[in-house]
Amino acid sequence: MSSRRMTTIAGSLVTAAFSTVMIFSVTASADEGPASSKGGKAVDEAPAGVELTTTLPETISVDNSSQKTDLTATVKNDGSKDSGKIRLLVVGFDGMTVKNVQGCSQMEEKDLPEGSNSGFVCPVDNLAAGKSKSYAVDATFDVKKTGKICLPVQTSDGKKTFWQQGPVPFGTTNPSPNAPATPLLLGTDNKPVAPGGDELPKTGVGRDLLPLGAAGASLMAAGVAGLWWSQRRPRRTTC
Repeated sequence: MSSRRMTTIAGSLVTAAFSTVMIFSVTASADEGPASSKGGKAVDEAPAGVELTTTLPETISVDNSSQKTDLTATVKNDGSKDSGKIRLLVVGFDGMTVKNVQGCSQMEEKDLPEGSNSGFVCPVDNLAAGKSKSYAVDATFDVKKTGKICLPVQTSDGKKTFWQQGPVPFGTTNPSPNAPATPLLLGTDNKPVAPGGDELPKTGVGRDLLPLGAAGASLMAAGVAGLWWSQRRPRRTTC
């Protein structure tokens, strides 16, 4: 093979490798999707003329090496009157841990909502009619787990919750553990990747060996226990 032919092949390989790197870079730094109030609901009645809501991005991207991600949490007043002093909480659950929220203070562990792993308090003070305020959120997301986030909007003393978005999940049903980044969708339950591949880890001893009758009885017992627990468990209005 001539030296000119060898040079052409080598140049093609370098160009292909460079293109692949460029594609990976774009994927890892994907922009947030449109904002959405999915998973939000009014809780306590807001003052007359005040309509408070929150939004989160429809999509976020998680770096598979560092587990880092970032997003924007926004609180809005769509009413005709100013809100008065309010606060926004940004709370993480399960595989999603909130590391920092710009301009906000970290919640003490004793003040975290039940089941959460992290949280920040953002004093909004007064939000004028028709205005909104956004906060940059730094977080980590373990794609081997499910992950949720919660945004309650409260009075400044936390005694009333006017609006709460979540806990709403981010996730994907098509995980790619070998990719540089994983895109996650708001309102989608994450399908965790098992350590050994794409199959979800099994729990319990000899699960596949249970006779059909025993398995059915176990499911029935679990259903009865779950119903009893849901009836006895106290309802929480914040996250």
